[in-house]
Amino acid sequence: MSLVDLNQLRTFVVLYEQRSLTAAAAELHVTQPTVSYTLGRLRERFGDDLFRREGHVMVPTAHATQLFAPLQEAIAQIDATVHVPETFDPARFTGQLVLGLTSIGEQTFLPPIMAALAREASRPHLQVERLDSTDVEDGLIRGTVDLALTVSALDSPHLWRTRVRGVEYVALSSRAHPLPPTGPEMFAGRRFVRVSARGGHVFPVRLLTEHGLMGEVALTVEEYATVPAVLEATDLVVLLPRHVAEVFCGWFPRLRIADLPWPGESTPVALYTRGEARLSPAQQWFRSLVFDAVADAGYRNRAAE
Repeated sequence: MSLVDLNQLRTFVVLYEQRSLTAAAAELHVTQPTVSYTLGRLRERFGDDLFRREGHVMVPTAHATQLFAPLQEAIAQIDATVHVPETFDPARFTGQLVLGLTSIGEQTFLPPIMAALAREASRPHLQVERLDSTDVEDGLIRGTVDLALTVSALDSPHLWRTRVRGVEYVALSSRAHPLPPTGPEMFAGRRFVRVSARGGHVFPVRLLTEHGLMGEVALTVEEYATVPAVLEATDLVVLLPRHVAEVFCGWFPRLRIADLPWPGESTPVALYTRGEARLSPAQQWFRSLVFDAVADAGYRNRAAE
């Protein structure tokens, strides 16, 4: 069996991240035929295709997916050992950072994050990617997303996770059509807006299902952005996190928050990045900045202990 050298493994990692021979060649500063040749050697070494071309995309095989995370981590540790880290100055950083957020994450977390960047006098290009709970883990591991905030529990040994905010669900409706005091019958005769769980907020659907209210769903939408205006114009009700409801009430003063008649806490919002060894100085700084900007006092105090 042929040996594999560090440059071949680095080519594999970059190709897995980029999913393109051309993009991998550009990042490695070699020609595309060189990447193709190295891929051929890797296929011989591992006895697997590793990547299959689908259109313009190089799709990894199951074996390649198993190999990627440990090889990426090993190369990152080697790089960290042999390279002297440069002093990082946030005020001089103008590179791109990619932040994964849901639509309500954009509405609740972006303002404090942008304010924190302004206080640091840092001018990166912050690109927000719409977070989909089904593929955020892959984006973080590959490095196409630098940091993500989500209620989805990503149980991967290759990701770093810290909780930043508890999530308590409440009911939101128009003040013109207020809900009665909290009790078992508070939703009698009311209909609901259901929002897609694509971003990881599955708890409202679970509550509606457990309490026999799914049949009262009058409207299903993909995003939360349009929900406040719909509530103001109707007698519909939506279940959503309290911190989001408070933001909506600030924008739409004719809305009103009501406590739920059942336990309404779900998994907390957590901040995810790749493991420590695989983070650049810019990513480490950004992770700390985001945590300080969005974590509530309880979780901040725990981190300081």
